[in-house]
Amino acid sequence: MSLGNTSRGSFGSQLGVILASAGSAVGLGNIWRFPTEVGRGGGAAFILIYLCFIFLLAMPVMISEFIIGRSSRSNAIGAFQKLAPRKPWIVAGMMGVLGGFLVLSFYSVVAGWTLHYTVSSALGQLQGQGKGVDFGQAFNLFVSNPWQPIVYLAVFLLLTHLVVARGIQGGIERYSKLMMPMLLIIIVILVGFSLTMSGAADGVRFLLQPDLSEVTPEVVLGAMGQAFFSLSVGLGCLVTYSSYFSKETRLVKSAMNVCIIDTMVAVLSGFIIFPTVFSVGIAPDAGPGLVFITLPNVFLLTFSEMPIVGYIFALLFYVLLLLAALTSSISMHEICTAFISEHFSKSRRSSAVIVTIICLVLGSFCSLSFGPWKDVTVFGKGFFDLFDFTVTKFLMPLGGLLITLFVGWYLDRKLVEQQLTNDGSIPVRTMKPLLFLIRWVAPIGILVIFLNELFPIFM
Repeated sequence: MSLGNTSRGSFGSQLGVILASAGSAVGLGNIWRFPTEVGRGGGAAFILIYLCFIFLLAMPVMISEFIIGRSSRSNAIGAFQKLAPRKPWIVAGMMGVLGGFLVLSFYSVVAGWTLHYTVSSALGQLQGQGKGVDFGQAFNLFVSNPWQPIVYLAVFLLLTHLVVARGIQGGIERYSKLMMPMLLIIIVILVGFSLTMSGAADGVRFLLQPDLSEVTPEVVLGAMGQAFFSLSVGLGCLVTYSSYFSKETRLVKSAMNVCIIDTMVAVLSGFIIFPTVFSVGIAPDAGPGLVFITLPNVFLLTFSEMPIVGYIFALLFYVLLLLAALTSSISMHEICTAFISEHFSKSRRSSAVIVTIICLVLGSFCSLSFGPWKDVTVFGKGFFDLFDFTVTKFLMPLGGLLITLFVGWYLDRKLVEQQLTNDGSIPVRTMKPLLFLIRWVAPIGILVIFLNELFPIFM
């Protein structure tokens, strides 16, 4: 059963579905946020808890987005308009589109930093500055510059724009099939590099030997939150992507494959980060400092006697980050582009231009909040922190909560079952447990995350 317009674009293959959806989930957070959370949460113990929540909490939200998208064949807002006309459920779609604009704006700032470091690595500047370089000071000088980060932000947004403007099969699917295998190949190469370093065994041991004494309620909640945010669910990008799925696409199997790829990237990133930083006795820092300050120091110290190896390692690492940033930004751009194109009856290219311009302006505000506008605040926060806070603390958890409640409690049960079984053509033996997860486990888990983010219970 489908209520949407079948004349819209669609993915041309199951591989395209999986790689594009996985690309939406895989992002910068997999590379630096996951290892940081693992470091705080006791290593392997955190990973085991995280894996449980991926499949108990995050995957049901993803499947719910798939059901909404394919059954409606519409953008994030149009989907709720079609499935629940004149009902307040449209708020979930509106939050998704707003979140898409905000995420693409502040995310592109960090992606611009990544592009800058990729260029610097390619030119050999990270390795050629000498042992006395202060990477922390260099990073702070760069991000506070009034114009240079904005140039990189604009270039990154242009790269994203060029993919989205080409459409579903010719743009998103085509480049996902190119970028995702490249990303996975680079990860494998970097893991091989990391495991050859002296002291790498300590990092591997930290990842593989659970220390249950480190498990606290705070660690459990952290793993739950990381599982939810890692897959980028709750903003409607997967509603938009799944609106391009064919009727033959197996939703549960696709969601499972996306979760496996996303988790594999996150865990393998740990095998890059931990052996690398353990080899020089440094613990991973939180946030961007890990990849823009700590790791350049590690590259310099570790490969001082093998500069060509250090050059290759650093370049591949930042290319990896750039690819991860691009695959995620494309999905955020598509949320907004699809909405403008369908709601205002504009061409895809015109809609993409509008989205790119809006996000360039908003992204420039975010970038300037690290420099000339650092004292300009709204509700006590600079633009970058305000956008980040609004999305991660409100829009994503509330969106995910509404999406699971919508599918679990509002949508007609027959429609849900028809989507999950492709109109009865495939058996889904886990139907009842899956619906239980969508109706009860995922909403309760998301609500706990949301309340803990606003009112930290275990801090």
